[in-house]
Parts: sequence; structure tokens; C-alpha cells
Amino acid sequence: MSSTPEVLGDLLARCALADRAAFEKLYRLSSPQLFGIVLRIVRDRDIAADVLQETYVKIWHRAGDFRADLATPITWMGSIARNQAIDTLRRAEHRITQADDVDEMYDLADDSEGPQDAAARERDAAALHRCLEELQGAQRTAVRLAWFRGMTHEELAEHLDTPLGTVKSWLRRGLLRLKTCLEGA
Repeated sequence: MSSTPEVLGDLLARCALADRAAFEKLYRLSSPQLFGIVLRIVRDRDIAADVLQETYVKIWHRAGDFRADLATPITWMGSIARNQAIDTLRRAEHRITQADDVDEMYDLADDSEGPQDAAARERDAAALHRCLEELQGAQRTAVRLAWFRGMTHEELAEHLDTPLGTVKSWLRRGLLRLKTCLEGA
């Protein structure tokens, strides 16, 4: 199950009706992101785990208050997590030491891919594929094996039964040609 705003919103609505199975799914889908928010604030994994538990208790009790017209589900839950972490710090009289951390606390933008991101990714993939096809046969093979399969220079030389220096030249020249091609795309 994915963690789209629609799925999370549906799970929150079911939590408002005391659906424990929905709450478990909500936790599984959203806890990594909320834990990251809390950990950036409290800077201690044990404290972050406690804060996360308190956060989900509040989410359970306040699920009926969620309004999709005001925020995405992850933003709403992130606000609860952030506030819980800040309250915990205040109670413990800890101080946040860097201004950048404060900026990160409020950076709760939805990280899901939008249509522009998907279109850009598809354009980039098409340009890369086109540029790869422009490489000579041996260069193309060497670059693909190195890049997509993670083969080392030595593994490539052995796999292609080619001297190591030749493989390094193919890769260097192939990557330079790819760079030139992609810059023009």
C-alpha cells in the first residue's frame, strides 16, 4: 500500500471511527517520515521514539479533526509530531543549537512526486537513452555495465576480455560523450 495523500486521508478517516487496523497501516506508512521529523528536532533516537509514540496517541485521538481542505495528511501529522517534539524539548529544557535545524523543522512540504517531476524524469531518461544509443558499441556496453550493474574497471576488463587500459579509455571517452550529448539535450 502506498502512502499517497488519498490513502493516508482514508486511513485517518477510519482511525476517527476507532479502526485499529487502519491505525496500524497508518503507522506503517507514515512513521518513517514522522520519525525523521522528530529526530531532527530532539537529536536522540530514544527520545525520538518516545515522542513518536506520544505523537501517534495524539493522532489517534485527533484523527476526526483532520481536514483535507487545509493540509495533506502527512503535513497535518507532521505538525503534530513537530509540536510534540518541541514540547518535549521545552519540558526537558534542551536548546536547539543551529538556525538551520529550525528551518528544517518547518519544512514539511509534501515530498510526493508531482506531474512536473514525473515529466522531467521521463524526459531525462529518454535523453539518457538516446545519448547512450549514440555511443559506439564497446563504449556503450562498458558504460552500461559500469553504470547500471556497478561493475568495476577490473570486472569490466575480465567480463569483456579486454585490457584494463582499453576499458578505462572506453569509459572515460564514453562518459565525456554522454556529458556532451546530455548538455545539448
